[in-house]
Amino acid sequence: MATVSMSWSLPTINNSSPSHLRRPNRLHSVMTSASLKKEISGVGVRVTEGQGNLPKVVLSSPHGSEAELYLFGGCVTSWKVANKDLLFVRPDAVFNGQKPISGGAPHCFPQFGPGPIQQHGFARNMNWSVVDSDDVEGNPVVTIELKDGPYSRSMWDFSFQAIYKVILDAKSLSTELVITNTDKIPFSFSTALHTYFHAAVTGASVRGLRGCKTLNKDPDPKNPLVGKEERDVVTFPGFVDCVYLEAPDELLLDNGLGDKISIKNSNWTDAVLWNPYLQMEACYKDFVCVENAKIEKVQLDPEQSWTATQLLSLV
Repeated sequence: MATVSMSWSLPTINNSSPSHLRRPNRLHSVMTSASLKKEISGVGVRVTEGQGNLPKVVLSSPHGSEAELYLFGGCVTSWKVANKDLLFVRPDAVFNGQKPISGGAPHCFPQFGPGPIQQHGFARNMNWSVVDSDDVEGNPVVTIELKDGPYSRSMWDFSFQAIYKVILDAKSLSTELVITNTDKIPFSFSTALHTYFHAAVTGASVRGLRGCKTLNKDPDPKNPLVGKEERDVVTFPGFVDCVYLEAPDELLLDNGLGDKISIKNSNWTDAVLWNPYLQMEACYKDFVCVENAKIEKVQLDPEQSWTATQLLSLV
């Protein structure tokens, strides 16, 4: 996919708007060859050039926290609290508008994992558009959008709209994903947020998964072993690639670096833990993936929508 230079014009903020999540204004980005840098007064949202000259949205909270969102892939690549980045981008990540960004919180849509189309679908290597910016009780908010086009239709021939809202608070980062069927026929999909957390892998652990049905992809990812999680504290002693079905709506990650992160969700019914171990010898010690997912396919009739939220909080 070719990447173009973009200057994103964000709508005027209505500070009298209610603080609950609202539908984004139907305002579209303006593409020019001018500089990307544009400040939005008073709301902590600006768009600038990131790595590889790709456009990124920077959210800055009045409390000092910060987040970065690349429009290529709609990928949150950074979430900093007290200048400490809690997310991780792999050292082999490329920012060329051709390959998905390896790190942060990439979208897997309309397919999680391998399947009829390319691994993890196409949403993570398409350009998303800014459609709205706002603040909620003083916290910066940006909403971006992805629609079908020739590239997506070449492998998944349906019309859809994906709306992704990101809200930054003092010690939390929340997202809302809405998938709408804008076609005239039904379609189905699976999806996930493939979130990479900065971690010391030997000290990292996840609580909250005891009792879940598991699909363990180690040693054979094509024939996962069905089981049940018996541990209160799940660690990463080596290669880990495990799906947890019907996971609870809150997990607690200890990143082994002195931070505990609550991972809450609504409608992300499943969870995935992943660490590549020696398959990525250069960086496996520095991150773990704790992913909210929807493994069983969602069926949407025309004009129907599916919504899921995630709330990451430093506790």
